[in-house]
Amino acid sequence: MAFDALTVVINPKNTWLKQATVAELKKMWEPAAQGKITHWNQVNPTWPNQPIKLFGAGSDSGTFDYFTEAIVGKSKSSRGDFTASEDDNVLVQGVAGDVNAIGYFGYAYYAENTAKLKALPIVEKDGKPAVAPSEKTVLDGSYQPLSRPIFIYVSAKAVAKPEVKKFVEFYMKEGAKLASEVKYVPLPAEAYTTAMDHVNKGKKGTVFGGKNEVGITIKDLLSREAKM
Repeated sequence: MAFDALTVVINPKNTWLKQATVAELKKMWEPAAQGKITHWNQVNPTWPNQPIKLFGAGSDSGTFDYFTEAIVGKSKSSRGDFTASEDDNVLVQGVAGDVNAIGYFGYAYYAENTAKLKALPIVEKDGKPAVAPSEKTVLDGSYQPLSRPIFIYVSAKAVAKPEVKKFVEFYMKEGAKLASEVKYVPLPAEAYTTAMDHVNKGKKGTVFGGKNEVGITIKDLLSREAKM
């Protein structure tokens, strides 16, 4: 239906943190960091000797699952000594209230709170430039590995019901507009047309083979054929 850009945010008064690598974020968030990595200079010696205040999604959230897989390398693998919440507003307030705070959530909450937060550009690998989250960087595939596809799923049995099919048709017709309104990144028009064609033909399956996948781009996604 759309793409999201999970966004790492910091306090606007933080003037020294310009970017972070995936490796640095992993050092902050991996389980081994619990109780040990407590100050910024432990992650990068050029950063200040100040306490890190971590804010992130609750463990029941898909955001938590994707972030940990993308950054730590394993879904749900995270230190536990951070402020966790399923309510992104709690995370916004936490980061906005502490110059030493860092957190993550979907791009929409950052977009709604740009006066309170700064988005942190991410370096995927050494030698690559730091890239900030935006519609452009999600569309061109450069914002990695925190771009993620957003889906709706419908069973073959359910879509045989007229009211369900009408609902899916509405999704496909209005998907791009609605995605933009809620600050997701809309797919190209062909993606919605192709998806509706699959529904009409009763095509089942997944382009992921039943597994979560980090780092896929919109271009990659559109080029795949669904498999059972």
